[in-house]
Amino acid sequence: MGRMSEDRTKEGVASTAWWTKWEQELSEYINTCERCQKANRKHGKKYGLLQHIEEAKHPWETINMDWVTGLVAGGKENYNSCLIIVERYSKSMRCIPCHKEDTAMDTALLFWNDIISTCGVPKIIIIDRHPKFTSEF
Repeated sequence: MGRMSEDRTKEGVASTAWWTKWEQELSEYINTCERCQKANRKHGKKYGLLQHIEEAKHPWETINMDWVTGLVAGGKENYNSCLIIVERYSKSMRCIPCHKEDTAMDTALLFWNDIISTCGVPKIIIIDRHPKFTSEF
């Protein structure tokens, strides 16, 4: 049968076998089977609670960061993505060309060179759970 979800496993067993308390026993087995838990675990961390984001009171105090990927490669460096940074006080935006294959360290260096060195260190950085960061940090 392989490693299926609990519901699919019960469907398969129900069509071929029956015994008293079979559903309860099957659930207990699946919930204690190490291989079943690894095969069917939910990937990633649970999302946090939504939080209120206060309005920025000063320039470059709060920023949002996100990536635009899937762009046609261009320029002498063949960039195929952009790191988008929005400064929340003025709503101004910077688009930093980058590569989809860049690592978290590459992105940190871009951020350092293009933002921190010219604007200072933001107090709050709002970012989604992009795999580039969740996989390395």
